[in-house]
Amino acid sequence: MHDIRAIREQPDLFDRGLARRGLEARAQSILALDAERRSMQTRLQELQQRRNDASRAIGQAKSRGEDAGAAIAEVARLKEEFPRIEAREAELAAELDRLLAELPNLPADDVPDGTSEADNRELRRSGQRPAFNHAAREHFDIGEGLGLMDFQAAARLSGARFVVLRGQLARLERALAAFMLDIHTGEFGYTEVQPPLLVRDEAVFGTGQLPKFGDDLFRTTTGLWLIPTAEVPLTNLAADQILDLADLPLRLTAYTPCFRSEAGAAGRDTRGMLRQHQFGKVELVSITADDQSDAEHERMTKAAETVLQRLGLHYRVMALCTGDMGFSARRTYDLEVWLPGQGTFREISSCSTCGDFQARRMKGRYRVPGEKGTRFVHTLNGSGLATGRALIAILENYQREDGLVTVPDALRPYLGGAEVIGRTGAPA
Repeated sequence: MHDIRAIREQPDLFDRGLARRGLEARAQSILALDAERRSMQTRLQELQQRRNDASRAIGQAKSRGEDAGAAIAEVARLKEEFPRIEAREAELAAELDRLLAELPNLPADDVPDGTSEADNRELRRSGQRPAFNHAAREHFDIGEGLGLMDFQAAARLSGARFVVLRGQLARLERALAAFMLDIHTGEFGYTEVQPPLLVRDEAVFGTGQLPKFGDDLFRTTTGLWLIPTAEVPLTNLAADQILDLADLPLRLTAYTPCFRSEAGAAGRDTRGMLRQHQFGKVELVSITADDQSDAEHERMTKAAETVLQRLGLHYRVMALCTGDMGFSARRTYDLEVWLPGQGTFREISSCSTCGDFQARRMKGRYRVPGEKGTRFVHTLNGSGLATGRALIAILENYQREDGLVTVPDALRPYLGGAEVIGRTGAPA
């Protein structure tokens, strides 16, 4: 949500930010609504004062035994006008809130300008691409070849964009989640949380998925939403709260199933596990003071990178351009892992700082000692990592010519010491 006071003070700056997002100028239309609303508020105050004055005049006239008819008539007239002005003020307030809620966050100054992923800027690379003596296979060929990845069974149960993992692959995804959580909690100070997977409208609005992106989500018959990511419940733990500065930054992590309708991805990545309706992800969320968020963004990205480095995977870090960022983000770094089977990099983590954009929507604030009033917190979120995509990366990067898959050293303690996936007699 945008700060209407900031738009009043710097409308040109606001419109320039929207233009970088590829949107038309909106400041003047917003300020026109704001001005009319404020005039209605002023009118309500005037009517209330006049009604109070007339009521006093009635009392005074009656106490002196004088005719109070004129004052009584004035109160009656004001009583009729007041609801009409009040209704108009409420209508304008709702329209203003709707406009502000549907506009994306403004990009930070250092975000590269652009219209699509082709304009994203590479910041750095890490690791080496694996070399094979055979043609690299894609993850679904490897998983189905092992008899441990079943898309047909999933389709019979649920339709397209689902998978059934069995045996060692099911255990591998569970191991990846535990491995990631151990790094984030043990080395980066995140507190593990087990949040609800169903949330109310207010929670999904608070992180920016509503009102514009409801079609990308799943909703139950009771009106609750299945979470598209644990960002939603974790970030909303600060909703309607006033935190103490001493408690910030607040760092939270969770491993949860995530659910997305992929309404905007028709025809994309229909084969395999890359884009599914249900997937697992370790989420990172930070709640910070306003002067901590930029440093926290770099720190969060480092935490996600550490997982890829420990797994020995080749990846690159991309600064997303203004046209490729998510709705709530003011700056985003994507981590893209190398997939030999596809011969390309694919996103495995997205780390974003949102400034106070989400906090204004969910009324999350903090108190600075010695200051009157409160400030809005800054919020950040990132994948640390998507476990399904990490599983894909391991299958493709550690594949062997004989169809088996070598287990990365860092994961072997989580897989009962297994060194290979697919070998007869290997721990399941």
